[in-house]
This record gives sequence, C-alpha cells and structure tokens, in this order.
Amino acid sequence: MKKILLSALLLIAFAGAAKAQHAFNAADFKANLGKTGTLCDTVYSLKIVSDTLTLLNMGAAFPHQKYTIAVKGNKTTLDLPHIKGKGICVTGVFEMFKNQPEIVASRPEQFEVH
Repeated sequence: MKKILLSALLLIAFAGAAKAQHAFNAADFKANLGKTGTLCDTVYSLKIVSDTLTLLNMGAAFPHQKYTIAVKGNKTTLDLPHIKGKGICVTGVFEMFKNQPEIVASRPEQFEVH
C-alpha cells in the first residue's frame, strides 16, 4: 500500500513540474523570439477575423491578454465555438506582433486541448 501511495505522490509531483515548464513568462518569451516553444493556458476570448485567421487570447480577455495564438489556415480541428474557457497547449514560433507576444500555429498537431 505504501508503494502505491508513494508512486501516486511522485506522479502528481512530476505532473505539476511538467505543467510549470509551460507557464507563460514574458521575459522568457522575449528571450526566445524566433524559436519554437510550447505554452499552456486558458482561452479567455477569441476573434474570428476570417475563415483562415482566428485569434485566441490567452491568460486574459482582449486587450489584457498575456499572449495571442494566431490560428492560420483552415486545417486545424479546433471546436472554435466551444473553446472559450478551455485550457490548451500550443507549440509554435514565439513572435511579437504590434509589441504583443504571439504564437502562430496552423497545423492540428500544434494544439492540445484539455
């Protein structure tokens, strides 16, 4: 029984550490501009600009978002009408757009919805 409890505690500790690695930090984001990384957060608001561009505001609603995910193209399989309030992890290139942190993503494998 002690082994099972210890295993469960270790699993929870490692899961928390893995999630912490994906937390948004503005300084780290700027230090990694042009590089590919993964960030996880909650979608607070979104704007469908066109059939090939949707902006997901992460960490807070526009205009106070921590960063924006620019979903480009029409190959993603996100359930956009129901994604608000969901946690997602996105892998993409760290960029700045109009002095705001942004990740551009266009392929389904770049998204993980929680």
